[in-house]
Amino acid sequence: MKKVWKNKSIMAVAFAAVFATASMPALANSGNRSIPVELKFVGETKNQYVFLLTFDGSADDNEFVVSISDESGIPVYKETVKAEKLSKRFFFNTEEFNSSKLKFQITSKKTNETVVYEVNQVVRTVQDVVVNKL
Repeated sequence: MKKVWKNKSIMAVAFAAVFATASMPALANSGNRSIPVELKFVGETKNQYVFLLTFDGSADDNEFVVSISDESGIPVYKETVKAEKLSKRFFFNTEEFNSSKLKFQITSKKTNETVVYEVNQVVRTVQDVVVNKL
């Protein structure tokens, strides 16, 4: 995997954005057409957030450009992927994730359609109050 990480904190940012959009299908910007790609948050392992990018192309539409940029628009990763079906994992350091945002942009080279996922981290505190009958 090609890495063009400008700083490690950007890697951590990508993790949070998947929470909000992982369960939604990827829709292209034009009408009801969609690019056969999906980004999911898989979980956390060894202090790293794991994202899974899945391509489900066809023989005609099998080349995609994957780029990841930080919230300032600075590219941190870019790769051209050519395959009909492919799964690719991305790992981001949890300690450096902070409150930054990452954008995953997937573009079909054939149709020039683009899908964008934004990864945010949301921290919540939950307090439970339990009443027991004695």
